Amino acid sequence: MPRRTATMLASTLVLIALLCAGVLIKVPYAEMSPGPTVNTLGDMNGQPVLSISGHQTYPTSGHLNMTTVRVTGADYNMNLVEAVYGWLAHDNLVVPHNTLYPDGKTEQQSTQENAEEFSQSQESAKVSALTELGIPVKSRTVVSTVVKDSPAEGRLHAGDVIKSVDGTVVKEPKDVAKLVTKRDPGQDVVFTIVPAKKAAAAEKAGKEATETEKVTVTTKKATDPDTGKTRAVVGITAGTDHTFPFTIDISLADVGGPSAGLMFSLGIVDKLSPGELTGGKFIAGTGTIDDKGVVGPIGGIEMKLIAAREAGAQYFLTPSDNCADAASDTPSGLKLVRVKNIDDATKSLAKIRSGETAGLPSCSAS
Repeated sequence: MPRRTATMLASTLVLIALLCAGVLIKVPYAEMSPGPTVNTLGDMNGQPVLSISGHQTYPTSGHLNMTTVRVTGADYNMNLVEAVYGWLAHDNLVVPHNTLYPDGKTEQQSTQENAEEFSQSQESAKVSALTELGIPVKSRTVVSTVVKDSPAEGRLHAGDVIKSVDGTVVKEPKDVAKLVTKRDPGQDVVFTIVPAKKAAAAEKAGKEATETEKVTVTTKKATDPDTGKTRAVVGITAGTDHTFPFTIDISLADVGGPSAGLMFSLGIVDKLSPGELTGGKFIAGTGTIDDKGVVGPIGGIEMKLIAAREAGAQYFLTPSDNCADAASDTPSGLKLVRVKNIDDATKSLAKIRSGETAGLPSCSAS
């Protein structure tokens, strides 16, 4: 066999061997890629994403698109070839597996957590939108969760409205932990509550529940993992429940996490306001939002920018804390708009609507 042919054959066999090895070698990485975008002003699977009843609404136009990221599953075992391809590809992002699934979290656990965050983001989007419009929203502190086998199990229940702890009025969720930890482990704490069922029945009837009950719970000792100090706990998490003056439904399946909060909030503001927020423009964005309208950072910003531009977006509302990463690799034709809160966003939309885009707050890579 000629030396040239033998060399080519040997090289080919080595290459095949390396490819086979690359396919067989598993690496601890996961992949993120651009996901679908959804217009919060439009329909999804024949249903309006945002439906409002019991209050006047107004016509809207243009796009206020929320953006998403696709990720590989927790049980997906990426091989070396896929990892290398992902590193080289511009529209994929390969990250350590524990970035998406920390502490050995299963896909089911991650899905459940994302669903809970998505639900909470919807509530905060409604609150922040109505607050921006000057529409009052009633809030109350409730039991969000009860830890299994804790002192509170069977005595307090998710949805119970907490009026006071040891006679001190509770104004917000953080008050509950402060008041409980004033006790020593083993001491009793008295909760004044409106039971969840009575609170729900009153809300359905359009009334405010006034009939309260006192529940005594004996605290137990817990150790703070950061400081090593012990404190008294009862085994509940307190949260906020809202009563809205009219019905706002958000219908969107197969989406999780809190990052659509800002765009949901803006969609609600648009539907409840005369005129049009977008001026017919295609605007996309992302960002968590809290009850006060503060916009927080999200993950996968690079993938969301690609998804937005591919969908046709001209402007992208970018959380301030994501600005540096977003500005370091912005798709051509997409203008980043920095936002810190919902008020920032509505003011920027007014500038886009009027064509005064030179004054828009921008993002820089530094």
